[in-house]
Amino acid sequence: MKSKLYLLLFLMSFKLFSQELPPIIKYPSTIYGAGNQSWMISQDDQNYLYFANNEGLLEFNGTNWELYPTPNETIMRSVKVIDNTIYTGCYMNFGYWTRQANGKLKYTSLSDKIKSKILDDEQFWNILKYDQWILFQSLSRIYIYDTKTKTFKIISPKNGVIKSFATKNAIYFQTIKEGLFEIESGKGKLISNNPVLKNFTIVNVFATEEGLLIQTQLDGFYKLIGSNLTRFSTAADRELKSGFVYSSQRLQDGSYALGTVSNGVFILTKEGELRYHISQSKGLSNNTALSLFEDRDQNVWVGLDNGINCINLKTPVHSFTDDTGVLGTVYASITHNGLLYVGTNQGLFCKKYQTNADFQFVSGTKGQVWSLFEYDNTLFCGHDSGTFIIENTTANTIFSASGTWKFEPVPNAKNKLLQGNYYGISVLEKVNNRWVFKNKIKGFDSSSRYFEIMPNLDLYVSHEYKGVFRLKPDNAFLSTKEVYTYSTPKKGKNASLVKFNGAIYYAYKEGIFKLNLITKKFEKDKLLSSIFEKDEYTSGKLVVDNANKIWLFSKNYIHYFSASKLSNQLKQNVIPIPSTLTNSMSGFENITQISKSTYLIGTTDGYYTLNIDDLSFNNYTVSISEIFINKQNEILKNVVLKEEGRFSSSDNNITLNYTVPEYNKYINSEYQYLLEGFQNDWSEWSTKSSVNFKNLSPGTYTFKVRSKYANTLLPTMATYTFVVLKPWYLTNLACFVYLLLLIVLGYFINKSYRNYYNKQKEKLIEENNLLLEIKELENEQQLMKLRNEQLSLDVDNKNRELAVSTMSLNSKNELLAFIKDDLNKTAQDDNKNIKSVISTINKNITEEDSWKIFKEAFDSADKDFLKRIKQLHPLLTPNDLRLCAYLRLNLSSKEIAPLFNISVRSVEIKRYRLRKKMDLQHEIGLVEYILAV
Repeated sequence: MKSKLYLLLFLMSFKLFSQELPPIIKYPSTIYGAGNQSWMISQDDQNYLYFANNEGLLEFNGTNWELYPTPNETIMRSVKVIDNTIYTGCYMNFGYWTRQANGKLKYTSLSDKIKSKILDDEQFWNILKYDQWILFQSLSRIYIYDTKTKTFKIISPKNGVIKSFATKNAIYFQTIKEGLFEIESGKGKLISNNPVLKNFTIVNVFATEEGLLIQTQLDGFYKLIGSNLTRFSTAADRELKSGFVYSSQRLQDGSYALGTVSNGVFILTKEGELRYHISQSKGLSNNTALSLFEDRDQNVWVGLDNGINCINLKTPVHSFTDDTGVLGTVYASITHNGLLYVGTNQGLFCKKYQTNADFQFVSGTKGQVWSLFEYDNTLFCGHDSGTFIIENTTANTIFSASGTWKFEPVPNAKNKLLQGNYYGISVLEKVNNRWVFKNKIKGFDSSSRYFEIMPNLDLYVSHEYKGVFRLKPDNAFLSTKEVYTYSTPKKGKNASLVKFNGAIYYAYKEGIFKLNLITKKFEKDKLLSSIFEKDEYTSGKLVVDNANKIWLFSKNYIHYFSASKLSNQLKQNVIPIPSTLTNSMSGFENITQISKSTYLIGTTDGYYTLNIDDLSFNNYTVSISEIFINKQNEILKNVVLKEEGRFSSSDNNITLNYTVPEYNKYINSEYQYLLEGFQNDWSEWSTKSSVNFKNLSPGTYTFKVRSKYANTLLPTMATYTFVVLKPWYLTNLACFVYLLLLIVLGYFINKSYRNYYNKQKEKLIEENNLLLEIKELENEQQLMKLRNEQLSLDVDNKNRELAVSTMSLNSKNELLAFIKDDLNKTAQDDNKNIKSVISTINKNITEEDSWKIFKEAFDSADKDFLKRIKQLHPLLTPNDLRLCAYLRLNLSSKEIAPLFNISVRSVEIKRYRLRKKMDLQHEIGLVEYILAV
């Protein structure tokens, strides 16, 4: 019993949410910054909207809200824009607002002129226009203001005025217990006192070709033709009676919008059929509709008891919102055999396509649905529990070993399907006209959410965390013979892979890559990859529809590409719907073609449908709505908009607000600006509708802003030219004064400098003379120094020559000694002549004297070298010193040997012994050491 009750409640809940509705934009009081209730709505020629709000007059330009408080701080009950003058009515006051040069509104009271005639506690609930007259209606009287003569006329029915109405050619009002009146010649004329019109409050009166269509609060519609009143039945009569109609509006297409106190808004066709019923459970902020208004774009604005809503009636987008969470997030959709199926995280649901029928749950499909696929007139459902075949509202399981992601047909094998599972790829086969599970392809066990098969039976698989694979299965699809893992492109979050126009495409955050069928390598596709530039990437999800279009989703747009009929280039189309509004699951975006031009896009709380053939929009106008200037860290000041601005040098911070007054939920205007004199290039496109420039230098600037709506550049551009003046100390007069002061100053400076330079000249002459004398002395000293150096050099040369001569003398002595030795050997007797020669040789050989002379000459030539070496090495003998002297002269051992009258070998031994006495290290050369002493 409990389960049946639960099922009944479950199905009943869906009856509340089965209708696809136009988008609704919700504006709570926290956004517009005013009171909860708005009693009347109007619009001007700029498409700005005005609301009679509890707190005052509320203005909305499509971007910014601004509140103008009621002059006497009471509730504003009525507003009406007439010829761009905004008339309002409130407690014991009515008048009009006009726009000032700075863009702000200023109030002028009309009722103050007849203040004495205003009744106590009178409130003005309605404002009407008829030719040159403006009518202000309270619950007691109607005040008629002649805009030409500036005079008033007052209609005071005995029983007061319930409400007043305007048609194209007449003004009507209803009084308590009397009926319906028409104003003629400034007086009320009874046109019907039918009991219905006396007992039921009239909400609105509409002119028809036959007469009048009268709508009451509690008893529906009536036609008044002449004096005959007949009921006009509608499909919503029962709901309207219980809902208590409070406001109504005839729309531009002839249909009717009715606002109720407790049951939301009804949209009826002109024949009375129910087109939409929009209540709080279907997306409206509140069920109490106090006011209704249709703007120029056929949006219906609803002033609610708690906020303001905008219903986009004329839009290619319609939404189905499940606020209860019963339906859940939509992951897949399809139309099959006249039924619309949607697969969600709660299961599979269906309803009759293109009807307001209720969604039904397909029994047995509870849980996550991943995909829906139609093949061979059979509907397959990929589910977390496996694979189902769907027949109307029945689901039959054909595979349950693993969750199923998707399906792909096998080329040239109509009786086979491949399905991507959580643990690889498996085969479905049609046997005896029934689809059954055949086998899993062995050799590959990774999750295959995205895979495609090529005509040569190569399989390409994308795994979000492992990358891209190429599989080569056998012809029977029993196992894979080869698994190749691509190193590029790399794996990526929310990546996907599809086949489009016979080619494999892979998308992730670094771009979109196309498989080269020859090299079997992926190459970056520049056209498709451009979608993800400028930080536009949100998901790499690619979808190919039945019309061979490939769909992509970016941060601010939905894109689709189709093959060109005249070239091999892809044709790009852009739908300016941002991801923040579509409310789709990132990485699980899904779009399905459910008719030739209608697509269903799944969201986290339902879905919306999009008709791409109806994506046409009005040409809007971009305008500058507000300009503020301020000094650094000071409050903002408003600026006149219609003339060139001239700002002081300290007021060089400027803020500009601009807008395109459009009110579509899914399409945002984008702006691009240029400040000539400050920038050379246009800014990047942005949805931001304000810009601030700080610390501008003095000069002339021209601000330009243009807008793009629905990815189309609007034909108009808004401009504003302003000048930042130079500070007073940089003005032309100041510069002229500076010039005079500079000339006078220059004269005195020149005079003082002349005197100074004359004195300096004399001083310099004296200093130069002194410097010349000093220079001459320095030159003489330098010359003497050079002469002394030359003399010293000459003396050194002489001493060295003397040393050489002495060495030569020493050599001569040795020669004489050698000759003497030879003579002594030859002398056999006392040959007096030989002895005389020997005696003479002995007298001339003075070896000690020769060495002494050599030593003195050497010391003189080499600065007492022998003394220094002796001091360094006291153990050196005279012969050692003699050897050192010869080595100092850089003589070789061969040259030294005859000077000692010894062999070369003996000289080497003497050098070795000398080295040991000096205790020289092995790496130090003896000659180098002696030369360095």
